[in-house]
Amino acid sequence: MMKRGKSSVLTFAEKCKNILASNWQGHLNTIKADAKGSKEEIYTSEVKYFVKKGKPYIWVPEKEMHNVLPARVALVGDVVHLKDEKAMSAAESLRETILAEQRAVKELSYSVSGTLSSSYLGSSLRSANLEELLQGNEQYSVYRFNLSSCMYIDGNGGVHEVNLEDIEKSKAEPLSLFAMGLIDGINQSELRRRALILFCITFLKENAKDAFLLSVDRNGFDVLGKVLGSVNADGSREYQWKELRFTFKDEAADVETFCQRLLEMEEEALKSVSRFSGI
Repeated sequence: MMKRGKSSVLTFAEKCKNILASNWQGHLNTIKADAKGSKEEIYTSEVKYFVKKGKPYIWVPEKEMHNVLPARVALVGDVVHLKDEKAMSAAESLRETILAEQRAVKELSYSVSGTLSSSYLGSSLRSANLEELLQGNEQYSVYRFNLSSCMYIDGNGGVHEVNLEDIEKSKAEPLSLFAMGLIDGINQSELRRRALILFCITFLKENAKDAFLLSVDRNGFDVLGKVLGSVNADGSREYQWKELRFTFKDEAADVETFCQRLLEMEEEALKSVSRFSGI
């Protein structure tokens, strides 16, 4: 159920798009300002957002200091304060997005719903976390975030600049809606993590004793495995964390297909172990 090849590897632009689409909150960093202008001090707070036509729309609590800034604030782009009709239009788009996601959740099979519900994140679906923006008592200001540059930061801290045209052309993964819940649900299950360890041993020939799911996409998934490293000078070997990639033979167009691919891989891995052990 696996294949190798560069064609199945996501571009940095696609990875950035997936991160934006699968999450709903982030940290907004802006330069403090007062009547005398910028003091070049950075103010940071956690904000919630959703993406419409490739652009993030940010809901900032009115009590936050970001709201004393000029109308346009340089981040990795410009933050534009939306007023009246434009803010209402953004809110309506958010409402439509939430309703569409709620309908999609209701159509999930029992097995997939079970995986998502085992997440320890409380509610790991965007719709549930964004709904309070429309129904809560707190007052928000709405901003549109216009990108001027984009960088992808990998698991090793490497920074990769991404062409904005690539961001605009790329599409978010169909799995993005359920990615956070799927990843956390699998990682919180000892049984499912054992399956990940089995994948490392069977398909990649890595001597693993622990594994966590890092990311999911239509082509496969990434795992952080604790695997036996190379031989040291004194002849000893130690376990070390290593990022591993598993690629499907056929794309998974939705979360149901993705989970089915995992099940097929598990069955294939168990058969391989049985043949090897003679059971």
